[in-house]
Amino acid sequence: MTEKTTPTLQKLLSDATQQLAGVSASPRLDAEVLLAAALDRPRSYLHAWPEQALEPQQAARFAAWLKRRQADEPVAYLLGRREFWSLELEVTSDTLIPRPETELLVELALEQLPTHGAIQVADLGAGSGAIALALAVERPQAHVVATDSSLAALAVARRNAQRLHIANVEFRQGDWCTALAGERFDLIAANPPYIAATDPGWRGGALRFEPVAALVAGRDGLDALRVIIAQAPHCLKPGGWLLVEHGYDQGETVPLLLSERGFSKVSDHRDTAGLPRTACARWMG
Repeated sequence: MTEKTTPTLQKLLSDATQQLAGVSASPRLDAEVLLAAALDRPRSYLHAWPEQALEPQQAARFAAWLKRRQADEPVAYLLGRREFWSLELEVTSDTLIPRPETELLVELALEQLPTHGAIQVADLGAGSGAIALALAVERPQAHVVATDSSLAALAVARRNAQRLHIANVEFRQGDWCTALAGERFDLIAANPPYIAATDPGWRGGALRFEPVAALVAGRDGLDALRVIIAQAPHCLKPGGWLLVEHGYDQGETVPLLLSERGFSKVSDHRDTAGLPRTACARWMG
């Protein structure tokens, strides 16, 4: 009778990578991240100790995560966290998963914000708080208002701020600029939903796990952007900036909407993939 052997980390990684090959764009990376998390170790541990084996509880956790990942559930939701702007953020199914391309919006906002002095910044539809917290860290003298219509999302954002000890962010519930109560800001940033309801992509794959309200905005994907562009001038100081993320196919439409509303210095910027992603505009009042 042959004694059953416990698979090594190297073997587990190899098998998991094969199982995720048809699901993930980065099967090896996903396998390493999940296995390291099951061990509560850094990924470097997997390469330093490839012949180690998992404890039964660790093996069960890894197997459960692997099964869910095979069903397309994003790694961020499995682990309950995602890194953005070097900040480790809690994410839940109530929040959109922060994307690397959204860091472009943060970079562009920082270019317009002075490094010192009291400034007023708003992040509309904050979700996990990614944009608001990144800006608050980089501009510690700023007062950042983070808004969201979802109380559950705001609760996640608050927890992130508390855990990261970021104190210069205020959280408010409300739809877009209505939560700003007529106050005037130096800069308003937003990563609103911008997928068209007619686009079948959001109904399948990993996107189906994310909150629909944070993804889809009307038949053409522009409903939320139209509202924000219409409302923002009432909440911007003269010379204030509005920055919005948009879909890869909205790089002409969104700047046009901004210009038609009366914004000046309208520009559009591409992400690292070379796709139109973020529009910037100034309100002179």
